[in-house]
Amino acid sequence: MSSIAIIDYGMGNLHSIAKAFEHVAGRERVVVSSEHDVIRAADRVVFPGVGAIRDCIAELRRTGLDDLIRELVASRPLLGVCLGLQALFDVSEENDGTDCLGILPGSVVRFPRGMQDSDSGEHLKIPHMGWNRVVQTREHAMWADIPSGTRFYFVHSYHAVPSRESDVAGTTGYGRDFASVVARDNLFAVQFHPEKSQHAGLQLLANFVAWNGES
Repeated sequence: MSSIAIIDYGMGNLHSIAKAFEHVAGRERVVVSSEHDVIRAADRVVFPGVGAIRDCIAELRRTGLDDLIRELVASRPLLGVCLGLQALFDVSEENDGTDCLGILPGSVVRFPRGMQDSDSGEHLKIPHMGWNRVVQTREHAMWADIPSGTRFYFVHSYHAVPSRESDVAGTTGYGRDFASVVARDNLFAVQFHPEKSQHAGLQLLANFVAWNGES
């Protein structure tokens, strides 16, 4: 029986995302673990996260999970969620500047104050919270049965700015267009929360269960 490992480093909606995966996983075994051997033995790996990036990176380094993630992203499908997307980049502005995992080139920046909706002129609050559209910028197996422009659920104050346009797989508008989905080789990562995104989120997780790591 193949398995999906959800990395437990003390930061993430682990119960919610595990339950969502169990709903779509079929015969796949879903495990939540911080044990290197358990995670390394899985066929697919999920890197979730909520909270502050400094605490995230510090805990990953303390447990050695930072190096394990770098190892696994080269060998099997890996799904990053929310802070699990931001941590993949070189550096984040959060917490007065935090060096991240450096798996993808680019930075993570805060939404600027004073943003306005381009249509209504309405003041936009930070954090960006609620349902918003994701426009698919390139074809990918993870988009199967999900139309471009589908709404997903977001909660975040920072967003990624990839150095390579080719790493962007989806964008979202909130005062500006930002990269809400990135993908490269075995890696697919989303800024939104699929476990909170109802049918569309479950479809994305089901696509991950079936994904072989090819775009």
